[in-house]
Amino acid sequence: MKVLQLQPLTADLLPAVLELDRSSLGKLWNADGYLREIDSPNSDLLIFQLPQMGAATPAIAALGCAWAILEECHITILAVQPDLQRQGLGQAMLVALLQAAQQRQLERATLEVRVSNTTAIALYQKFGFREAGRRRRYYQDTGEDALVMWRGGIHHPEFPAVLREWQEMARDRLRQSGWGIAEWNIDDAQL
Repeated sequence: MKVLQLQPLTADLLPAVLELDRSSLGKLWNADGYLREIDSPNSDLLIFQLPQMGAATPAIAALGCAWAILEECHITILAVQPDLQRQGLGQAMLVALLQAAQQRQLERATLEVRVSNTTAIALYQKFGFREAGRRRRYYQDTGEDALVMWRGGIHHPEFPAVLREWQEMARDRLRQSGWGIAEWNIDDAQL
């Protein structure tokens, strides 16, 4: 079993994150953008780091970023290495971002997703996100529309129990793909 480490992104891991950004997001952000997020008290920038197996640069399996804006969690990035997709890593990262939002006592979460990204849309719907609108020609590279998706209730007293159920569901999905998580709880990851 390959064991993943959930942790906040640190500057020493920028080369690996920039490679993930290039391969999964088409160079969405540059190093300065990631450094701003690392330094921002309103940003949760999380990674699943792969165990080092003799490589000089640690590999990053997945990346997630969310901003705390007033009472809202705005998920800006959720990316998985292309060769590791469909193994539960995106699901696990989404749960980690929602857990961070709940710990910040935010009320709801929102995000934009390409209308053609049916896999991501299905993932978000699985976790209670609903379509709230559409941004026309949002993606500059293709002119594609974005769906705006929204999920409320993060601040409700029952939401931590829902998160624990989702965590276990994500953990089971990862196990099926041969993955384990060394640390899962956001508190354990020392954010």
